[in-house]
Amino acid sequence: MSSKTAGEMKQLISFQLLCLTLGLFVPAYEAVQSVEVHALSSFKEAIFEDPILVLSNWDSFDSDPCDWLGVTCSGNLVTKLNISGSSIKGFIAEELFQLSSLQELILHGNRLIGPIPMSIGSLKYLKVLDLGNNELSGPIPSEIGNLVNIITLNLESNGLVGKLSFKLGNLQKLQDLRLDRNKLHGTIPSANANANASSENKKGFCRLPPLKNADFSYNFLTGSIPKCLEYLPRTVFRGNCLRYNDIKQRAPEQCGVVPPANTARETRIRPVEDKAKNPARGFKPVWVLAVEIVTGVMAGSLVFIAIFAVVLRCKSKPSVLNMWNKSKNYKDHMAVYIDSSMLNGVTKYTRQELEVACEDFSNIIGSSADSLVYKGIMKGGPEIAVISLCIKEEHWTGYLELYYQKEVTDLARLNHENTGKLLGYCIDSSPFTRMLVFEYASNGTLYEHLHYEEGCNLSWSRRMKIIIGIAKGLKYLHTEIEPPFTISELNSSAVYLTEDFSPKLVDFESWKTIVSRSENNSRAISHEGDVCVLPSSFEDRHLDIQGNIYSFGVLLLEIVSGRPSFCKDKGCLVDWAKDYIEKQDEMGSVLDPALKYFKHEDLKVICEVVCMCIHLRPRDHTSMKDLCAMLESKIDTSPSSEMKATSLAWAELMLSP
Repeated sequence: MSSKTAGEMKQLISFQLLCLTLGLFVPAYEAVQSVEVHALSSFKEAIFEDPILVLSNWDSFDSDPCDWLGVTCSGNLVTKLNISGSSIKGFIAEELFQLSSLQELILHGNRLIGPIPMSIGSLKYLKVLDLGNNELSGPIPSEIGNLVNIITLNLESNGLVGKLSFKLGNLQKLQDLRLDRNKLHGTIPSANANANASSENKKGFCRLPPLKNADFSYNFLTGSIPKCLEYLPRTVFRGNCLRYNDIKQRAPEQCGVVPPANTARETRIRPVEDKAKNPARGFKPVWVLAVEIVTGVMAGSLVFIAIFAVVLRCKSKPSVLNMWNKSKNYKDHMAVYIDSSMLNGVTKYTRQELEVACEDFSNIIGSSADSLVYKGIMKGGPEIAVISLCIKEEHWTGYLELYYQKEVTDLARLNHENTGKLLGYCIDSSPFTRMLVFEYASNGTLYEHLHYEEGCNLSWSRRMKIIIGIAKGLKYLHTEIEPPFTISELNSSAVYLTEDFSPKLVDFESWKTIVSRSENNSRAISHEGDVCVLPSSFEDRHLDIQGNIYSFGVLLLEIVSGRPSFCKDKGCLVDWAKDYIEKQDEMGSVLDPALKYFKHEDLKVICEVVCMCIHLRPRDHTSMKDLCAMLESKIDTSPSSEMKATSLAWAELMLSP
């Protein structure tokens, strides 16, 4: 009986040892996996537009990312990430560079924005880095010089600025280098670019073995071609500011100043230290039975707690903000700085200045889920409209900060009589504040005049002037600045009127939903008017030119009819009006009853333009430049024309029974 008990005790001890082993090594395996999953999931979270759903099978609760689209593994380690030509838009998350075994990173032909994180230098095994044909900005991090195994480096066709680092000379295995079509300036790093350079790290590209392919063209590089690179074709240096007559270079006036970045900002990202330490494992002596039992129980408990936590996490539903939250404080993630050279005429205000101007922020003239709009008067200056973003500091991430600063610089470049003028901005930390300051249009919005005032202040001539002003503003935004700018939600609420009823296009909507707009919009737009949709589905201001043109057509209908673009009782304005606007004898049916008179010739032109806008197809080449020219040439808004039309209207009124 005692021998049987002893045997059972041995089996029990063996089972406990097995549990202990599993308790120790299974979590370790999961920890290795979680690094890969976390890095890729963070990359996905920083992407806010995925039009063809290339990341749709990336499940952060999946312990094995090796089956995810674009991911290649060796064993359990990710060695290649290829998401090219997919039109994804977003930022490059720093966590991506925790993939320490990555050998190829190919993100070519997307719409990635923001800077290249400095922590990219941690990828010691990287052989191919292709970030070409994106919208990246800021300088090329000198930490790229730490990628000693790199063979192909492609950063072409972005908005990169700054000088090339001498550390690029550390890339001894580099064979293919493409830096063309950026905004790089300064000299090409080499020994002869610095006559006093004696150390190896000052020789730059002259330390490299001959490159098979290289392209430095269409930047703003100055000085001369290093002798060590004279074996390259001369064409790879064209379109710069080099001192050569036999190579096509930029015009002298383009080379007089340091070029601005396309995306209107220079940024730097501070690397986040990886505090994860791999604890050293040592050999242990044979444990006594009591210690085995206690340790086994503890390990088993930890595994149970971990499983329970995962189950709770799976059951919870993440909010919109969760997809942005990288850290509890945006300062822990990255620091971003606005390039002041792109903010000519735009003032940085303190919160205290705006608080005084807006009477302790008591004069609220508008609000949304994410913002409040105040009216104020600057001391000795103009009336202002102040948009304050209502987001808690713990929800404000580095990505939102970068988006905010990008939008500030984007708005700062707008300068036209029919677009709202950005006067300034406010960045403050105590209390946390992000604000924008616009000039205030004293007559409110066009929507208010059309639908609250019953159109009594808007005569036919005044409406025609407003229409032509809006057309001029859109022509400027679409065709006269580069890159183009489109209004995210073009409607009568986006048109503000000055004291003399001159229209100003203001894109407040892009700020009212700064967080919620990061969600993918499921609505579709029909440029043919077959489906009743509102312009709020237009999300990408830089590409949706046609969406703006469609909205312009709807807006024209709203102006001449006095009816909102959509209402519950009367439905969609386009559906109601399209039966009238194509028939000359029925065009008058769309007119606002509040109008005392109108000009039939003007109405005919308006209906013709509306038809062109709402029936626009992707293959059509109609632009706001064409539409604006058509309106200006066929509609007479001169004072004499208005007096003549008014006199005829009075005559008709007197003759009527």
